[in-house]
Amino acid sequence: MKQIIAMGGGGFSMEPDNPLLDRYILKQADTAKPKICFLPTASGDSEQYISRFYNFFNQQNCDPSHLSLFSPPTRDLENFILEKDILYVGGGNTKNLLAVWKDWGLDIIFRKAWEEGVILAGLSAGAICWFEQGVTDSFGDGLEPITCLGFLRGSNCPHYDGETERRPAYHKLIESKKIQSGIAVDDGVAIHYKGHEIHKIVSSRPDAKAYSVFWEKGISERKLPTEYLET
Repeated sequence: MKQIIAMGGGGFSMEPDNPLLDRYILKQADTAKPKICFLPTASGDSEQYISRFYNFFNQQNCDPSHLSLFSPPTRDLENFILEKDILYVGGGNTKNLLAVWKDWGLDIIFRKAWEEGVILAGLSAGAICWFEQGVTDSFGDGLEPITCLGFLRGSNCPHYDGETERRPAYHKLIESKKIQSGIAVDDGVAIHYKGHEIHKIVSSRPDAKAYSVFWEKGISERKLPTEYLET
């Protein structure tokens, strides 16, 4: 079963005292103690980010590891990745993430992993990367569309409620046809895909939601059913 869990924001890096989304991700693996690998590429393999990953996941029932492309653990990255149960991609610069991944051939390896049942997860840059397009600030001057890996159809906009400019920018990009219709995701919300379809939308915050945003004689925004993961 192909699975992707795309978070608008949240998890250990944004909600260090709220484990709901990260525990949800762990529960989706078909094993009691999943092997979860963190990819901090978008942050330039930030040591602080990696440390925060281990601080959280070392306390969970899992086997955590990370993949740094500045200091690779092995030359055989394909086998290293395919033996994992979950790949967890951090936030940061999506443009740089995609460029580095493609240079290492990871875009091909990740598609193979996805097709073989490895769960792909991540937030912000680590969420939009799986879609055909995303809304990014990677270019350094406002929010722009970016072409991503295309495992999932349509576009994705993270931090929908967390950054004031996200919502109007996404609407404007869809209206001007610079980006296709898609899913907007509040911080604290994860969209769980099985195959190419939404299986479930879950949140770590009671009022956080996801939305279908599209053009239909004007911009339309439809709130999607979201399940709050109560402790």
